[in-house]
Amino acid sequence: MAYKSLGKEKNTLKYEVTVTKEAFEKHVNDAYLKSRKKFNIPGFRKGKAPRPIIENQYGEGIFFDDALNALIPEEYSKIIEEEAIKPVDRPDVDIVEIGKGIDLKFNLEVEVKPEVVLGDYKQLEMAEPDKTVTEEELENELKNLQEMNARMVVVEDREAKTDDILTIDYKGAVEGVYFEGGTAENQSLTLGSNSFIPGFEDQLVGARAGDDLKVTVTFPEDYHEESLQGQEAVFEVKVHEIKVKELPELDDEFASDTSEFETLEALKADKLKELTEKKEKAADQEVKNKAVELVLAGTEVDIPKGMVDTELDFMIRDMENQLAYSGISMDQYFSITGTSVETMKEQMVPDATERVKVELVLEAVAKAEGMEVSQEEIDAELEKIAKLQDTPLEEVSKVYGADDFAYLKESLIKNKVVDFLAENVTFKK
Repeated sequence: MAYKSLGKEKNTLKYEVTVTKEAFEKHVNDAYLKSRKKFNIPGFRKGKAPRPIIENQYGEGIFFDDALNALIPEEYSKIIEEEAIKPVDRPDVDIVEIGKGIDLKFNLEVEVKPEVVLGDYKQLEMAEPDKTVTEEELENELKNLQEMNARMVVVEDREAKTDDILTIDYKGAVEGVYFEGGTAENQSLTLGSNSFIPGFEDQLVGARAGDDLKVTVTFPEDYHEESLQGQEAVFEVKVHEIKVKELPELDDEFASDTSEFETLEALKADKLKELTEKKEKAADQEVKNKAVELVLAGTEVDIPKGMVDTELDFMIRDMENQLAYSGISMDQYFSITGTSVETMKEQMVPDATERVKVELVLEAVAKAEGMEVSQEEIDAELEKIAKLQDTPLEEVSKVYGADDFAYLKESLIKNKVVDFLAENVTFKK
């Protein structure tokens, strides 16, 4: 085989490949030997017909496709190795000359990773995220603790009011006909929660336990059940019970009962520490995200379509797995949403393109900085994963070692790059 470069257009390398007639003939004959059993020629036992007889009956090119399917990947692999290129998609092949007794000629077009022109990724500037925990945030955290430890108390001899919790039965009818889904027993309803049809809860304010009443409402025009949209309905409602949520006092006793601390001040100090750690962690992540965003904005790169297509396929498979986990197939999802794979991919193109750009940029920074992953770092990550998944280290090593830890190395390198970019950030004063 001989080949020559036809140049590069954007991210596509072009090659002209010539395979000697002798080499091509060998592949054609190999194709004949592998597939001759498929041919039933009169006068010959099945699989025993000579090649010239088969070619005479079916045409001289009958074995060319099989020969090309074996030959082209071999020659393509040699070019990749000799040229040290990294394809991002399958090659396009154009046969120029083919036939018996002549050299085979074809052109290859290979899309490769693009050149990434980085900006000044070591001089990033941004506003410093606020890590301060406000008094209001601390109070809200304590209120959440109160809510979690609240108890429900039945009230009697008074009318229901907003924020009360009612236990009710109801039956709804439109024009005197009870409709499906409009009946329930012992339903819990918090007045003012707006969880029922607009107007329903308002008409229960003032009711007492044991009351039977009728509630008239009109379903919204955008109600999820089309047959009820805009319809007036009458609900027969039975009020069984009225409860109120009783919050415990925020004092030392509360702290002692709900935590390991003996005083409210100690509990507040612990919650302040917890909130501060969360804010600091969120702020650190915000800096990392913004750093990557700034580097992307300062980078010039022509995103290969092949890489975007590959990312789209990955995103579709990931979504398919998520839906399957919920017991929904892709066909069911498309039927429910009225979409298709094609429309979904169109919607995903911007995200897929952004993901590819992030991958290329982080890879370029890693290369520029000579970043590598040591065996010690790989071992430490494997131990971390094994602990998190509560899985034997040997099993985790086997799974991630299937590709010689390529996925794990790539992930660790990306984390290193993001940490490096964040460390080089300067906050505006």
